[in-house]
Amino acid sequence: MNQFIFETRQKTLLGIMMLIGVISLVITYMGDDQFHTRFWSNLLHNSVFFTGVALMGLFLIAAKITAWSGWHTIFKRVWEAYSLFLIVGFFLMTIIAIGIWGGWHHLYHWADAKSVEGDEILTGKSSFLNKGWYTFGGMIIMGLWILLATRIRALSVDEDTNGDTNFTHAKKLRIWGAAAMPIIGFSSAAMIWQWVMSVDAHWYSTLFAWYSSVSLMVTMIALTIITLITLKVRGYFPLVTIEHLHDLGKYMFAFSIFWTYMWFSQFMLIWYGNIPEETIYYHTRLHQYPVLFYLNIGLNFVLPFLVLLRNDTKRKYGTLIFISCVLVFSHWLDFFLMLKPGIIHTAHELAGHVGEGAGHTDGFTPGFSLPGFLEIGTFIGFLGLFFFFVFNRLEKASLLPRRDPYLMESVSHHT
Repeated sequence: MNQFIFETRQKTLLGIMMLIGVISLVITYMGDDQFHTRFWSNLLHNSVFFTGVALMGLFLIAAKITAWSGWHTIFKRVWEAYSLFLIVGFFLMTIIAIGIWGGWHHLYHWADAKSVEGDEILTGKSSFLNKGWYTFGGMIIMGLWILLATRIRALSVDEDTNGDTNFTHAKKLRIWGAAAMPIIGFSSAAMIWQWVMSVDAHWYSTLFAWYSSVSLMVTMIALTIITLITLKVRGYFPLVTIEHLHDLGKYMFAFSIFWTYMWFSQFMLIWYGNIPEETIYYHTRLHQYPVLFYLNIGLNFVLPFLVLLRNDTKRKYGTLIFISCVLVFSHWLDFFLMLKPGIIHTAHELAGHVGEGAGHTDGFTPGFSLPGFLEIGTFIGFLGLFFFFVFNRLEKASLLPRRDPYLMESVSHHT
């Protein structure tokens, strides 16, 4: 079947998932501290995570278009649908930004004017770390992403009806794809610095944007595998073969290795340099969050390396689904570890619970030391929202790009 039908049963299941997310957020808010730190940190965590996945979908489409690649053509509608989730991400991140202006949360140390005064590091970064840049800079950059995503999608869908032998649409897509790559490459780093790295406002790493982006890329590829296999067993994407899934498995394996390279490079350079304002980031996570720290490298490197190293494991539905599900959750945990320690430290410091300059909080903190049921429930809700939107977009156009000039290359793809 080349026309996806978003069935009532699927809508009900995803609706239940979203309801679980809403209930989890409500319970979190009602039982939270004075700043509602757990609620807002869960909202930020999942908003950034799934917005980033959408952006990686757009980036990979742009990269394939620019490289004249054809093997992905037969399932490119999935990546197009992923990229359009940036529209939802725009509204989610706007809520976070409004919360900064309204004083609804204290996710970022730099957003507190009194904390910036007399702090040499925060004052020095204030030209970039400020409410205006976060809000309006973010809106402009995300607006550009949405423009690129919607334009590429519109040209791709229009090609099904109005494509010609002169490859007019393909040429236009190549222009948009070539423009998208540098725009996303540079602007995504700025947004990752703002959204994620600045929760530890005194810390800085030149590798952080790369590291975070690769984590999101692995997640996006894993979700692609889950989506394709799930829909294929229901009769959709009949022309997608094990050859396409094999290549996606190789991508997932390769980017998992690249993630490990980024993780080790950042850790090793900071450890070797032994500069106090840099080592505090890893000192806090290694000593205060040891379970998450070691689980991170175990699930995101050791497990996929051992499972996907063999060639035949990348050609089995069961293995691909299993490792993809693990990687989606484990990279969600990766972002949990990036965000939560800095956020809880800021909240405690602003509340006067710990002294100025303290690097950690004492004892186990629910929802921060480890994800709890409310964090898992919120993740389930956002996952339901993501797939509800994606399936809705898939329904709007044919799954098969009939007049794409690379279609036959994709159909005959063999590794």
